[in-house]
Amino acid sequence: MYTRKNQRALSGAEKKRFVDAVLELKRRGEYDEFVRVHARYYVSDMEDGVRAGHMAPSFLPWHRRFLLEFERALQRVDPQVSVAYWDWTADRTPAAALWGEDFLGGTGRSGDRQVMTGPFAYRNGGWTIRGKVTEGNYLTRDLGRPSDPVALPTGDEVAGAVSETVYDAPPWDSTVTTGFRNRLEGWLPGRGERNHNRVHRWVGGHMLGADSPNDPVFWLHHAFVDLLWDRWQRKHPSASYLPRTVLGPGDPQRGRVLSLEEPMPPWDVPPSSLLDHRSLYRYDT
Repeated sequence: MYTRKNQRALSGAEKKRFVDAVLELKRRGEYDEFVRVHARYYVSDMEDGVRAGHMAPSFLPWHRRFLLEFERALQRVDPQVSVAYWDWTADRTPAAALWGEDFLGGTGRSGDRQVMTGPFAYRNGGWTIRGKVTEGNYLTRDLGRPSDPVALPTGDEVAGAVSETVYDAPPWDSTVTTGFRNRLEGWLPGRGERNHNRVHRWVGGHMLGADSPNDPVFWLHHAFVDLLWDRWQRKHPSASYLPRTVLGPGDPQRGRVLSLEEPMPPWDVPPSSLLDHRSLYRYDT
């Protein structure tokens, strides 16, 4: 078992090991496959097919498995590396340490939003965008969206999600107004994007699209989302993943929403297998 740390607690050597492992996955071509998988399973309410990764109850177990697959790939490069988490309720500005030259680099320049600093800047030679939905071969960001400012979620907003006593609720999509999953994922119709979604909006650039893993901050963001799921589970130990059983023949979400024991693509593992991470990793909080 290993530990996922808060990124602010990483030593300089730990940051370098993570960056070097990510760059090596990129060099091998493995990183771009993660981008393609995420884009492939970004299925919205308006599209046909199974919604495994987003706008559905399996949002959390699907991303837990996705993050584990990435972490295992990193550990094949360097067994001492794990994914740190970014607590965006605490590290809320472009001046936070994770945006430093020695770690993820900073925001994009004006005009084309191209990231010019840090190891993932295109001009440094190690980070060319290939698995993409958007145009351009360089990483883009627009931290905080200065032209139309957006703020990162607060601790109170996270607490509001964690206080939900049920995991999810019908109609099991982006329109549901109760339940932990959508309060955390952050669609909430009529109230703007919240929590997870607003973080993608705050970072901007590649983090806005289905190809968001093109920005390595994606992994630190989703490690914190995973940690929040862990906190919710500990706060509500009698609550569980919903729906527990396959939806009935007359339910319009049947075949589109995965219940507890239905396999999640592309790994063919059910949400039930991802409800407890304690045999694999722990968080330093």
